[in-house]
Amino acid sequence: MKPSMHSKLEHLQARLLELNSLMSREDVTQNMDQFRKYTKEHAEIDPVVHKFSQYQAAMQDELVAIDMRQDPDSKEFAEEEIKSARERMELLEGELQKLLLPKDPNDDKNIFLEIRAGTGGDESALFAADLLRMYTRFAERQRWKTEVISANESDLGGYKEVILRLEGDKVYSKLKFESGGHRVQRVPQTETQGRIHTSACTVAVLPEADEVEAVQINPSELRIDTFRASGAGGQHINKTDSAVRITHLPTGIVVECQDDRSQHRNKDQAMKVLVSRIMDARYKAQHNKEAQERKSLIGSGDRSDRIRTYNFPQGRISDHRINLTLYKIDAMMDGDLDELLNGLSAEHQAELLATLGEN
Repeated sequence: MKPSMHSKLEHLQARLLELNSLMSREDVTQNMDQFRKYTKEHAEIDPVVHKFSQYQAAMQDELVAIDMRQDPDSKEFAEEEIKSARERMELLEGELQKLLLPKDPNDDKNIFLEIRAGTGGDESALFAADLLRMYTRFAERQRWKTEVISANESDLGGYKEVILRLEGDKVYSKLKFESGGHRVQRVPQTETQGRIHTSACTVAVLPEADEVEAVQINPSELRIDTFRASGAGGQHINKTDSAVRITHLPTGIVVECQDDRSQHRNKDQAMKVLVSRIMDARYKAQHNKEAQERKSLIGSGDRSDRIRTYNFPQGRISDHRINLTLYKIDAMMDGDLDELLNGLSAEHQAELLATLGEN
């Protein structure tokens, strides 16, 4: 283990002891904000320190076995113990490296997932509906709460644009690599000659902004328009100006929300999406250079990049960033995305480990 890594782990070990002491103090237990802060830090450090303790125990076993090796009668047994201890140390060091990787501050956040039809007209809009169902079914498997914030339907039952809010455990962490261009190859419903067409949709995954970190927006920088909602929702939704369109003038970002009968709720939801989009744009601007240096890291800001192809005639889904092809398109379109998402996460983790090793 590198001295710098060992030193960092010893520092965390000392910090955990300090936190145990701090959290038992009466002035801290009576200050809920401070207590929650310490509790969160404790929960983050504890598994790392526990793993480091296992590493130290293996290291101690190795030293004891080395001493035993001096005795001819114990030499063979000692060699086995040394080998076993070193194998445990190697395994534990790899696990510790992963635990020490930089944490994405957005991993625990809920998200807004935006799907937009691209090239391909009606077929693209129908594919957008298929993607919406795929992510909704995946969310159901994760026991997440889903809510359609805004939907602009097409004539054939697809979506020109749809925004879904997902709430649950580590939503952003699991779906953050979905941003980008999704291409579909299949015979459209409208195709009479049986020819395969290629269409595309774009997906954007935006972490929901916390109230404490929300972007401060000057009301004078907003243009708010109300209008009558269109599309599904029954007669009542079309009788009042309940739909809301908010334009952020400095950035040109426009958000529409018309899925609720209440104008106030539509405005509130549109503001949340707007804040998340502004924060996402700022985040991408700050990390653009870093993202360009990591070929498979999503979030370069260019959502037109083709990241995945869904080939229905061949029954396959291919992710081009990690060269992974899976021949189970029906199951995946029904929300069985674990193998694919785990592959993306593992590749990202491997790149972070490689970067860590260079430093």
